Amino acid sequence: MLRRLHHEQPESFAFTPENLAWAKAQVTKYPEGRQASAIIPLLWRAQEQEGWLSRPAIEHVADMLGMAHIRALEVATFYFMFQLSPVGSVAHVQVCGTTSCMICGAEDLIGVCREKIADQPHALSADGRFSWEEVECLGACSNAPMAQIGKDYYEDLTAERFAEILDQLARGEVPVPGPQNGRYASEPAEGLTSLKEFESGHTRYNASVQAAVDLGDTIKRIDGTEVPLLAPWGRQSEGDLAMPAAPAQPAGARDDADRAQGRPADATGIDKREAPATTKARPAPAEPGIAAEAGRKPAPLPGAREGGPDDLKQIKGIGPALETLLHDLGIYHFDQIAVWGPDEVVWMDHNLKGFRGRVSRDDWVNQARTLAAGGHTEFSDRVKKGDVY
Repeated sequence: MLRRLHHEQPESFAFTPENLAWAKAQVTKYPEGRQASAIIPLLWRAQEQEGWLSRPAIEHVADMLGMAHIRALEVATFYFMFQLSPVGSVAHVQVCGTTSCMICGAEDLIGVCREKIADQPHALSADGRFSWEEVECLGACSNAPMAQIGKDYYEDLTAERFAEILDQLARGEVPVPGPQNGRYASEPAEGLTSLKEFESGHTRYNASVQAAVDLGDTIKRIDGTEVPLLAPWGRQSEGDLAMPAAPAQPAGARDDADRAQGRPADATGIDKREAPATTKARPAPAEPGIAAEAGRKPAPLPGAREGGPDDLKQIKGIGPALETLLHDLGIYHFDQIAVWGPDEVVWMDHNLKGFRGRVSRDDWVNQARTLAAGGHTEFSDRVKKGDVY
């Protein structure tokens, strides 16, 4: 199925302060240079905040993670969990249309959606409060037909009961989720055939439904006002997150352990089993806002040479934000990058705030050598044609 961005887009996107704190905490779950691994939870949080994923939201998340915009767009358009067009302000209804549900009456539920919400999926109701779509198997086959609304499943539905649920939602009520035909969970519809002592001893609701009832409103989207789950190791103190210090180990013991387990020696990805045990990274002088961790800082220029700076965005992995950051570091020309050695690559990979690991991952040096010599790459050709944004 072809998935496109909505034809109408907002001008911009920004996380709320609460959601921004949550998003930053999720990024800390991943090692330096692997922040892009947080793409799905951050896109999901953006969708929870707005109801759907706009292009500005996708690009904002990509910028937070140091990713090319196209990479984030690939994720957002691949997974059907991401809504690429506006959804109802009250609820987006997802009706399962796969085999078990289809056999048991999913088409009748879809008919209710067409009558009460909109004739076509992904279209807003006249009042903008509801939208719907047909989805693939949601894994509640024994309770077919069913629909997911908000965070919960509404199971064992009939067209009549489904219509009542939509009416309840329209009145501002939150129907009790779970089986709608009196079943406790997914036991036989005719009643228990074994373990009958359970029938009189169980609680009113199964655990999933009870959790929804206790929360009181599982239709409402997460908006950051909830008690935030920042990270298992995180804590908030005046807006900052703290990571517990690792137990001190002798340097030699760490090196031996790293070498045994095949962990990289440095940001260039050289395996410590391949690197000499005596390899030491030379410290870089500390500068405001730049962490002096390893390697050697490339020689800067006080400004671009006559004729202006090269278009560094012709190097795959460098976007507008990174180009600005490189200019701040005194890097303006292809030939500056072309002469970087391993130490300079290590320093840049450690110190490009928000883009760590990008230099070695996208092989800037070899790209720059080609461009500095007057050549071109497939990527630089696309940039010149305007195919890369």
